[in-house]
Amino acid sequence: MGSFSIWHWLIVLLVIVLIFGTKKLRNIGEDLGSAVKGFKQGMKDGGSDEPVPPSQQVTAAKKADANTVDVEAKAKN
Repeated sequence: MGSFSIWHWLIVLLVIVLIFGTKKLRNIGEDLGSAVKGFKQGMKDGGSDEPVPPSQQVTAAKKADANTVDVEAKAKN
């Protein structure tokens, strides 16, 4: 009385196919497979694309454009 037999699982599978249809189940499987592939690829490439801290982004932008005025740095007289 613990686990289900193979016949129980086949009946459950048949009911699921009848409710959702084979096309919808195939689309769900494809979406799930592509998500798993994307996750694995992201985990493999995870160390190579480190984000740049915001302070370095600001300094790089200031070096590129010397005519930019920082409003917060100006003191009112």
